[in-house]
Amino acid sequence: MATLSSTHCRSYSPLPSSSYAPSSSSYLCFKLGHRQRVSVSSGSKRFLQAKVSIQSHTNSGGRTHDGAVTTTVAPIENDIPFKKLKDGLLSVSSSDECKDAMTFDINENEPTVSITVVGASGDLAKKKIFPALFALYYEDCLPQQFTIYGYARSKMTDADLRNMVSKTLTCRIDKRENCTEKMEQFLKKCFYHSGQYDSPENFAELDQKLKEHEGGRVSNRLFYLSIPPNIFIDSVRCASLSASSGNGWTRVIVEKPFGRDSESSAALTKALKQYLEEDQIFRIDHYLGKELVENLSVLRFSNLIFEPLWSRQYIRNVQLIFSEDFGTEGRGGYFDNYGIIRDIMQNHLLQILALFAMETPVSLDAEDIRNEKVKVLRSMRPLQLENMVVGQYKSHTKGGVTYPAYTDDKTVPDDSLTPTFAAAALFIDNARWDGVPFLMKAGKALHNKRAEIRVQFRHVPGNLYNQNFGTDLDRATNELVIRVQPDEAIYLKINNKVPGLGMRLDRSNLNLHYAARYSKEIPDAYERLLLDAVEGERRLFIRSDELDAAWALFTPLLKELEEKKIIPEYYPYGSRGPVGAHYLAAKYNVRWGDGVDQ
Repeated sequence: MATLSSTHCRSYSPLPSSSYAPSSSSYLCFKLGHRQRVSVSSGSKRFLQAKVSIQSHTNSGGRTHDGAVTTTVAPIENDIPFKKLKDGLLSVSSSDECKDAMTFDINENEPTVSITVVGASGDLAKKKIFPALFALYYEDCLPQQFTIYGYARSKMTDADLRNMVSKTLTCRIDKRENCTEKMEQFLKKCFYHSGQYDSPENFAELDQKLKEHEGGRVSNRLFYLSIPPNIFIDSVRCASLSASSGNGWTRVIVEKPFGRDSESSAALTKALKQYLEEDQIFRIDHYLGKELVENLSVLRFSNLIFEPLWSRQYIRNVQLIFSEDFGTEGRGGYFDNYGIIRDIMQNHLLQILALFAMETPVSLDAEDIRNEKVKVLRSMRPLQLENMVVGQYKSHTKGGVTYPAYTDDKTVPDDSLTPTFAAAALFIDNARWDGVPFLMKAGKALHNKRAEIRVQFRHVPGNLYNQNFGTDLDRATNELVIRVQPDEAIYLKINNKVPGLGMRLDRSNLNLHYAARYSKEIPDAYERLLLDAVEGERRLFIRSDELDAAWALFTPLLKELEEKKIIPEYYPYGSRGPVGAHYLAAKYNVRWGDGVDQ
């Protein structure tokens, strides 16, 4: 695992144990707060030879997921044992004893991390990846020895890249001191190499430049593929054969879409595994890195009041809602090839559903969590056309402003049937969730922008106050709302008495509003996921069998929609979406919470 130059970046340190071992074992020697680093590292499973650079007696080590070697280090000249600390690090009684066990200069041999953004001239790299890397640097979360390279076909110099990147960098609202100085230091770590995505020679040139910056140290390399999916394989082939690390780990972050259906996804996975092991592939879904999504398991598993209620006995329905208040706006060419179901439902919302509905994992280890998510996905019924509503936004004039239709986008065919809106009812056939509808809704050009999870609980049986609620019992239903974005919050709707002599009931919110409760700005999802990839933490990344199970749910429906050329229901730009979505919810005696909660 890459060394974090600041202990305040994260409050935990993964233990190098059998259940979880970082990709390179790290041991820290402490003496009056002074830290020195001793690294025992090796190559990735596929390409690299193990190297151990400590002269000591060692027990037989284990190999981690990336192929790194874990070993137990014993002192040479004394019998004072190493002591295991609570945070999983090792200590000795003096720094001299620690130094005696080394045969090299610690600082000179500290591992490096080289991060290469493939597709560095694209919008994603400029707007998300480079700003996220700077934020990690600004918060002292990157290793002391790191290099960032941009790689793309565009002809640019290092200065051109730095100028492009500098325009998108910002400092934390709550920590602006030395902002300009930090930016300048970060930009000095950024370099550029121009090359073709399918050229082994160009990647070999990149390899030589990386080696110059790595200076003979143990080199760990992370490649972020911010490129179209049709050139994933060529880039992975060239990077793995010509630019992978020779003595550290090599990892590759892959952006969605991961195919268009089960067949294309399986073909992509098969092709990637010709050059990479599964544990070198980090399939990123940035929604899993959002603060409120990560807090979902904390909310459920660390609060006694919620876990007993988390089942069909108390929950009437669960709603996962995603809406944007803008259309494709020039991205129609890309979007038309995928549609809202592939773009949002099959990945973002389904991943959140799996996290929400999974059983308690054995531990917080990545594999234990992902095992439980896969069980949920495999327990779900394949989607049926009768449980799906699709829509497409049309032109609408409001307040004297005319908003365009989806097909008005010049990059979209005039006769396109691609849905920009979809609503679906899904079911999990297991003991915990049998019969509970999970309603998904995602759309563009709607009346607002939001992403949230809404948990509607069952009505109170034999409620003594039914007469006070009247006929609309839905308004008396307890509801837990987890607002992922914007304006992050968690609130629980409860019923209470209005002060006064009469008996008038009111619905109120027990509200955790993040902006009011926490002064610290919430990190962007890409920051968390990039840091996880550097550290080798896979919990928030998608495993290949998860991907297979997700596509198995949606592929039959997608094929039916396309083969039958189902015409989407048209809805005005800026509206609440197709009326059919309300009929779908009513079919299961459900009312969309975002329509009531206004």
